[in-house]
Amino acid sequence: MKRWLLILMAALSLTGCGYNDFQRLDEASKSAWSEVLNQYQRRADLIPNIVATVKGEANFEQETLTKVIEARAKATSIQVTPETLNNPAAFQKFQAAQGELSSALSRLMVVSERYPDLKANKGFSDLRVQLEGTENRITVARNRYIQTVQEYNVLSRSFPTNLTAMVFHYEPKPVFTVQNEAQISTPPTVDFGTKK
Repeated sequence: MKRWLLILMAALSLTGCGYNDFQRLDEASKSAWSEVLNQYQRRADLIPNIVATVKGEANFEQETLTKVIEARAKATSIQVTPETLNNPAAFQKFQAAQGELSSALSRLMVVSERYPDLKANKGFSDLRVQLEGTENRITVARNRYIQTVQEYNVLSRSFPTNLTAMVFHYEPKPVFTVQNEAQISTPPTVDFGTKK
């Protein structure tokens, strides 16, 4: 009888300490992270088609294409595991590689504006729309992940659930950050100089 009473008391104390909430939010963050990875993979899968279409433009800047290909190779070479979510250094490395790929793709799209034949190419136009849609999906998936991680991190830092976090080693999870945070926090220089 005492044994059952102890089990019942232990179960009741665990429900009030946030243990189940940690489990729920940990699973929710893994699920949200999987969706982020799915969208990044979708983008990576589009890139070979975009590169092949752009290569058809005879005078297209080879350096721009090379940077996209290299950035894709780097981004897809990073092995992402569930442990990545709990390893700030690995998470940062993954995030940096994805940021480089985003920059290279952005540059490719800007450069492609200079090529009327490429802009008129139906295949390229369709791929561009798919890429824009994928970038939007990435943003939505990242926002869901950020919200889930925020909820988890608040739970791990709040009293009394922070005690449960310490006992079971539930460390705060890393979140996405802006790559050029220092640059965007600096106010832009505005020069209303006179035209000559």
